[in-house]
Amino acid sequence: MKNTRKLTALVSAGILALSLTACGGGNSSDGASSEGGGDNTLTVWTWDPAFNIFAMQEAEKVYQQDHADFKLDIVEVPWDDLQTKLTTIAQAQSWDELPDIFLMQNNAFQKNVQNYPDLVASLDDSGIDFSEFPDGVKAYSNVDGSQYGLPFDAGTAVTALRTDVLEEAGYTVDDFTDITWSDFLTKGKDVLEKTGKPMLSGQAGSSDTIMMMLQSAGASLFDAEGNPTITDNATLKAAVEQYKELVDAGVMVEVNSWDEYIGTLTNSTVASTVNGIWIVGSIQTAEDQSGKWGLTNVPALDGVSGATNYSANGGSSWAISSTGDFDLASDFLKSTFAGSTELYDTILPEAGAVANWILAGDSDVYAEPQEFWGGQAIYKDVVEFGTKVPSNNTGVYYYEARDAVSAALTKIIGGTDVDTALAEAQSTVEFAMQ
Repeated sequence: MKNTRKLTALVSAGILALSLTACGGGNSSDGASSEGGGDNTLTVWTWDPAFNIFAMQEAEKVYQQDHADFKLDIVEVPWDDLQTKLTTIAQAQSWDELPDIFLMQNNAFQKNVQNYPDLVASLDDSGIDFSEFPDGVKAYSNVDGSQYGLPFDAGTAVTALRTDVLEEAGYTVDDFTDITWSDFLTKGKDVLEKTGKPMLSGQAGSSDTIMMMLQSAGASLFDAEGNPTITDNATLKAAVEQYKELVDAGVMVEVNSWDEYIGTLTNSTVASTVNGIWIVGSIQTAEDQSGKWGLTNVPALDGVSGATNYSANGGSSWAISSTGDFDLASDFLKSTFAGSTELYDTILPEAGAVANWILAGDSDVYAEPQEFWGGQAIYKDVVEFGTKVPSNNTGVYYYEARDAVSAALTKIIGGTDVDTALAEAQSTVEFAMQ
């Protein structure tokens, strides 16, 4: 998930259970409009006022152009709280307390839909043309062949590079385009020797980079039946060993917190980063670095079947609840997030919201050169990258498996044998699944 949007849950499930009615059924808390309940009003739960809520407000304006009496009742709910609300409602089967539309982290979709099949409505009859969205992102919210989520927040992975540092070492962005991780390591060692700057940084105890490496090859921590495949997983082992090589060579430095990681980018500590496209918002806060960055695709794993230069990290999708106003909600989503270049032209420059909707990439706004990125039309490039991201099976127990791999990675960096650490991770996930 996007780490800069991670928010700590503020209330317990018990308190939430008592307050759900105040947030559902078109009535609002947290300062949202209280005009819900009308025939042309939809209630929405989402988080992040500057990003997701802003996007919804702009979508409301677009839809109102042809539906003057339409209204959204938007309730701000941090993701951790939102997931707790969904769980509480599902376990109590209090379906009428759901909003019409809510946002869900992509990696949580499989678990929510499979554990609580009455929670989310299928979008198969929504009229939305899902062929206009990349297969890789649709797969997150596709369960048993049915589509349950409309992809919104693109987590398409990129390599962002300091062009001035590369130039000092005799390289350009092209030298880091369509390469493998072993190529990256070799060139990274050279950059480190010539400039004193590591190529990469990452938060210790986080497996984000490993997860991106896996998805770039269409690989997963689970098989088609949902069983964990942490052991005897050649792609995972290759990713872990590659990561350790990067750290051992000093090409990648680990830091203790997310803020420290962002600091390595804005304070010119490192020469690049590999992450979801949303990282550009943090990079661009370093105004003194304008014109000194470039962007390309990600390295591919060496010797791995299905390896590509495309991946993702994070992202989210809109869902219509099982008790929502399906006809109105589906038409609203079809006309805005799955049908309006005007919407994406507005939210891209204001919020950096890169579309998963492929047609948005044809817009003149996406094709505009970005001064910060040396005149590169990075958003058009990223939409193209997104069409090439392989699908993978996140599994119902994605977060448990990811945490177990993160713990294993820490042990491996500390000297534990790779096979031993991954076997422990496998046992941890199998226990959680019981």
